[in-house]
Parts: sequence; C-alpha cells; structure tokens
Amino acid sequence: MRAGDWLAVSGQLGLVDGALVNGGVADETRQALANMAALLETEGAGLPSVVKTTVYLRHMNDYSVMNEAYVDAFGDHRPARAAVAVAGLPLNALVEIEAWAYSPAQG
Repeated sequence: MRAGDWLAVSGQLGLVDGALVNGGVADETRQALANMAALLETEGAGLPSVVKTTVYLRHMNDYSVMNEAYVDAFGDHRPARAAVAVAGLPLNALVEIEAWAYSPAQG
C-alpha cells in the first residue's frame, strides 16, 4: 500500500504457491523476505528501501535463527526493527514480517 512516498508492506509469511515452505524459521524468514522484496519491486523499491520492520515470532527462542536469515537478506542495510513473540500466526507459521519502506513516488 502506497501512502505518498511511503510503502506499507503487510505481514509476509514464508509462502510459496500458497503453502509454507519446509525447513523451519530460517527458511520461512528467507521466503517471507523474498516475498517482501517482490512486492516492493512492483513499486520500484527493494529491501534497501525498508526503514522499519516488525518481526512476529511464534517462539522467541527462534530469534537467533531468524536473525541470521534476516541479516543475510538485508546485508549491511540495517532497518529499525522490533521483534515480538505472539501466541499464533496465520497458517501456523513460525514467523511473519511487516515493513515500512521509503520510496519517492514516480511521476
């Protein structure tokens, strides 16, 4: 959803063809961020445009595994981030990630 120069990206799960990827929180994190990148690209942006994320984890003890996959995806770019433990996520996912990105509107 574009709001002027800002893009609000709804929570992304580690889905491929409507199903969660196998492999646990690391693979779900990688796929959720790949899905986020694909959505951002439709608006002429990418992961480097992300300024803030919220990561929802079903189990906070998965934080370090999620963090490794998260850092791999973002590289040296470090958006502000909050990580929150939740009782449950859609489709029984282990991780969900939402974001705000800054991307000046074209035109």
